[in-house]
Amino acid sequence: MEIKRDAYLNALIRKKDNGRVKIITGIRRCGKSYLLFNLYKNYLLRNGVREDQIVEIALDEIDSVRYRNPFALNEFVKEKIAGKTDRAYVFIDEIQLCASVPNPYLDDPNEKVTFIDTVLGLMKIRNLDLYVSGSNSKMLSREVLTQFRDRGDEIHVFPLSFGEFYPAYREARSASYRADPLSALSPGGDAWIEYCTYGGMPYLLSLESAEEKSRYLKDLMDETYVRDIIERNDIRNEKETLEILLDFVSSAIGSLTNPTKLENRFRSERKLRISHNTIARYLDYFVEAYLLSAAKRYDIKGAKYFGTPLKYYFTDIGLRNARLNFRQTEETHLMENILYNDLIRRGYNVDVGVVSYSTQATGDPGGGQKTRGQLEVDFVVNHGSQRTYIQSALRIDEAEKREQETNSLLRIDDSFRKIVVVRDRIRPWQDEKGIFHIGIQDFLLDERIIGF
Repeated sequence: MEIKRDAYLNALIRKKDNGRVKIITGIRRCGKSYLLFNLYKNYLLRNGVREDQIVEIALDEIDSVRYRNPFALNEFVKEKIAGKTDRAYVFIDEIQLCASVPNPYLDDPNEKVTFIDTVLGLMKIRNLDLYVSGSNSKMLSREVLTQFRDRGDEIHVFPLSFGEFYPAYREARSASYRADPLSALSPGGDAWIEYCTYGGMPYLLSLESAEEKSRYLKDLMDETYVRDIIERNDIRNEKETLEILLDFVSSAIGSLTNPTKLENRFRSERKLRISHNTIARYLDYFVEAYLLSAAKRYDIKGAKYFGTPLKYYFTDIGLRNARLNFRQTEETHLMENILYNDLIRRGYNVDVGVVSYSTQATGDPGGGQKTRGQLEVDFVVNHGSQRTYIQSALRIDEAEKREQETNSLLRIDDSFRKIVVVRDRIRPWQDEKGIFHIGIQDFLLDERIIGF
């Protein structure tokens, strides 16, 4: 079964032959290699590129171990394209495995040659179009990306969005349904529950049982992401602290927090004294590894950012659930996390909105004392000069609940669009105050819904 990743494929197609290195980033196992070595390669072959014009190397394979030396990797690519005049398309996977080695031409032992030197050198070859991908925790760190300056284009790949997951899930389950007509599973009928539980890591679509999916996600979290973060940042002696912190963040998605709050939680719940500076550093590790995203708070009326606290969201909700052994699966928080990821994936800038207001107290002999308060808008979505406010709500079928969820939106006095996304499948509609209401699945399946 081929999983369509059209947004990323089209991004690669647009950047083809543009003279810059294409840097494919994203969390491990999200489908970067499949995008490059399958989907994009097949596109090239269908459009006149010959097989011998494509040079492929995956540095995580045993046969490629020698090319983890940047000099050897450079020689390998140049040998493959030597004497050829047609354009060559070079794919290098897991490039973070290319080691830093001493510069043999200098006496300074601190002077290193890295894969960055290899990539920048290969880019100067006129008939070469270069693509690199790799695991996030080393190669995809921000400091590395900045070294390419204006010579690289980043294509950031996420786990499957619901829009990508839904048709693939239906296809997979339809096949099972045909094989077993008595099955109670309606093809695609429980796609949302499945996605909320296990997330969008592509390999999950090949697994049948809940046990297999749970085990895969737990192993991925423990043996891949956590291990990578520990090894890269050399914190083996503090592994327990890092894992406890990950549990704390997992249990508090969509909640405001900061290092000081987490420091207090360590002290009260685990009787451990961990400084807020250490906690802040570990949170940065999670974000740098693309395991978490941090959303800032934005004062809508004051047009300014708050420094703290922040909201943290998991890049994949299934990994978060696995971290907590699938015990805390409150749909309100899961829905908010999924919605945030999809907005970021669509290329929007997303903040948590804060609406400040004041009320006049009644019955005050002094004429009424003003009381200030704050309300939250789940997401302030910006794209250029355009903006949309989005509130995520499990349901608003009762008047009191509807008033509660829309109160913050109604206190915003600009003319930008306001949307309430609910759990239930409803017919999209707009109320008399201009607020648009839509179900979460319809929102996720319609890329045009925001209107920009």
